[in-house]
Amino acid sequence: MTTPTPGTGTHRTPGPPSKHQLALMIWLAVFPTLTVLNLALGDWLGTLTPVVRTFVLATIAVPIVIYGLMPQLHKARVRLLTRATAS
Repeated sequence: MTTPTPGTGTHRTPGPPSKHQLALMIWLAVFPTLTVLNLALGDWLGTLTPVVRTFVLATIAVPIVIYGLMPQLHKARVRLLTRATAS
């Protein structure tokens, strides 16, 4: 897709992430989120059964990752790729 840029003509915006890029982005969002949640809720989570503990972590982590972190990672990816192609 080309987007006009004032004074520079057009530039190419990156397409959707590859499977490998998406996997890395998901890992970068999920690992720290689960680490922080485990550190913050560890004592309380330790009293729960493994299935309930997983349910609680997933219920908290998924919205954080999908609505909070992934949009920011997508923006960062576009900035990095746009900067790399402009150089």
